Amino acid sequence: MKIGCHLPDTDLKFDYTGEKDVIFCGVFDGHGPLGHKVSQFIRDNLPSKLSAAIEISQQKTIKYYDANDAETGSFDDAYDDNNHNMSLASWEGCLLKSFDEMDEYLAQEINTDSYCSGCTAVTLIKQGGQLIVGNLGDSRAVLCTRDRDQLIPVQLTVDLKPDIPSETSRIVNCEGRVFAAEEEPDVYRIWMPDDDCPGLAMSRAFGDFCLKDYGLISVPDVFYRKITPQDEFVVLATDGVWDVLTNSEVINIVASAPRRSIAAKLLVKRAVRAWRYKYPGSKVDDCAAICLFLGEQSVLLNSQSYMSRKSRQRSKHLNRTKSTRNEDNETVYGKIGVELERANSLSKLPRLARGMSKRQSSKYYTPS
Repeated sequence: MKIGCHLPDTDLKFDYTGEKDVIFCGVFDGHGPLGHKVSQFIRDNLPSKLSAAIEISQQKTIKYYDANDAETGSFDDAYDDNNHNMSLASWEGCLLKSFDEMDEYLAQEINTDSYCSGCTAVTLIKQGGQLIVGNLGDSRAVLCTRDRDQLIPVQLTVDLKPDIPSETSRIVNCEGRVFAAEEEPDVYRIWMPDDDCPGLAMSRAFGDFCLKDYGLISVPDVFYRKITPQDEFVVLATDGVWDVLTNSEVINIVASAPRRSIAAKLLVKRAVRAWRYKYPGSKVDDCAAICLFLGEQSVLLNSQSYMSRKSRQRSKHLNRTKSTRNEDNETVYGKIGVELERANSLSKLPRLARGMSKRQSSKYYTPS
């Protein structure tokens, strides 16, 4: 498994030639004093947790149908009748299991203090003609689809913030508090019962164990979409991008890029410019984005991030293996030094069993 990282303001495309037509990508947004370490830890370990969960699910699916075949001799009929429901349960179960195990693993990591630091995540799996999105926190996934000559944004995730009624209810029932400070009247945060800290602006995250008894959870929302011929690309980005650009602005920026390989770079630059224009003199929030282009041809992924000087100073250098393609579409491998708080991950997952290839759900998105 290869995991991709990147330097700020550097145009990189990551190509993973693994199992056919299966790809995983994610944006991991660290926060708190050691958020950069937490996001790197999640980036480095979540893909393997998810792979393991998928393999276990595959084995259970195969055993089920093998037993059914032995008893009834009608494997194909049973498979066709139950495929959608079982595959839905498998996908959602794999994401829930891997996120839960990841949070437990982080809690046991003695070299990463995550008591008051944490990480959000928005992840996407593309398998054949299906998109499966797992979201934890306030990053966002937005799909661009075309309606005649117009580009339409389809938000695939919900920003999981403390002021969402269902999230507020859970937090309050766990004795946590939700309110906005006077200096930020529009930003609702989670606070401990008897102390005005840490003031977390999202309702779900890895880490932040000081709040895990008070309503903060690491359970992702899972969403599904069947890719249509009109769907063009998906953008995964941190809240730093969405705080200053609308969904429509984001997809139009990406679509306007002269080359796909610089789409994410262009988007991040526009987000940074918007921050400086809308909030002059204020700190520019760290921004990171991944663009996943859809279609019959091989999927092209590219990613880009911007970090404030303070975030760069907090981060440590990592040596990671990267793969990128040059303009002749040739894969090139090398080593890069990385300074990241926003950690992006792109990797291959194991080939999926037939029982996990098609998706149906009440959260299934279809073009309007």
